[in-house]
Amino acid sequence: MREFKFEERIVGITGKNGSGKTNLLDAIYYLCFTRSYFTSLESQNTQYQTNGFRVEGFLEKNGSNEKITCILKEGKKEISLNDDRYEKFSRHIGQFPAVMIAPDDAEIITGGSEERRKWMDTLLSQIYPDYLEHLIIYQKILLQRNTLLKNMEAGGNRADHLLDVFDMQLVQHGTPVFNARKEFLQSFIPRVQRLYDYISGTHEVVNIRYQCTLQEEDFAKQLHGARFKDMQIQRTSTGIHRDDLVFLLNDYPMKSSASQGQRKSFLFALKLAQYEVLKVHKAFPPLLLLDDVFEKLDQERVMRLIALVASDSYGQVFITDTHAERLIQAFAPTGTRIQLINI
Repeated sequence: MREFKFEERIVGITGKNGSGKTNLLDAIYYLCFTRSYFTSLESQNTQYQTNGFRVEGFLEKNGSNEKITCILKEGKKEISLNDDRYEKFSRHIGQFPAVMIAPDDAEIITGGSEERRKWMDTLLSQIYPDYLEHLIIYQKILLQRNTLLKNMEAGGNRADHLLDVFDMQLVQHGTPVFNARKEFLQSFIPRVQRLYDYISGTHEVVNIRYQCTLQEEDFAKQLHGARFKDMQIQRTSTGIHRDDLVFLLNDYPMKSSASQGQRKSFLFALKLAQYEVLKVHKAFPPLLLLDDVFEKLDQERVMRLIALVASDSYGQVFITDTHAERLIQAFAPTGTRIQLINI
């Protein structure tokens, strides 16, 4: 068992590669989201030859200390706040907002649409509890509808009346998710642009284009019109589960045209804009978790980032690096105290 006490607003976590720096960062994230940032498989969060783990932390919120306990034992997970166990883990999301910036975040730009939906859903779920509830129900109904489509093909029974019910429920819970995504991006893009200009040191036009079939036609009509196709392919071919975001730089898709430096600047701008939005909606600063940023940005961009997160507008910041001296030198010009923890 390891215990850590974070006493300063800026906390540097140092150690050699493989020492567990990222694991500590992920443990903090787990307390906020009831899951790992890096894997969806709980078995990958446990040590070899063990069947579970316990993560416990105290987070100060609005002047009071809140105790969060996460326990996994033999495949069963329990989450409690101040020793009161949650019946639904979703109730915890948004209580303790946090933003993680990690090396694998490049997948948000270069990966498939699922990565971009996951990023957007993580943000909006922390802001709007109803959003998460609609999304969870939508995904359950979608699974049931797809299962029915497969069984219909296998059994030769169309069961149109059941599809009618599922379609009505998908519309009921999918439409609020669509509206939230569309409305949010309109005010979010200017924040990303401002932060991109700051981090990159240049002005290039960034944009985020929201792709959703609900912008083209009523959802209920889409589901009805695609029913024959869905029965042929045995899955639901239209809906918010197929939404995508196109990140643009000077009107060109960033995925195929942006340089590595431009993508990194955009990712940091995207995540820091996410931080700002959470701070506004929650009326207190989220936690900011930075994993190996020195390996992802050149020195000039790193110094701009450090100057930004060291300012009073940011809350507690955790940053990992292999070199303690590099962290000390990076924050020295800001005059900000930094606590160093060596793993």
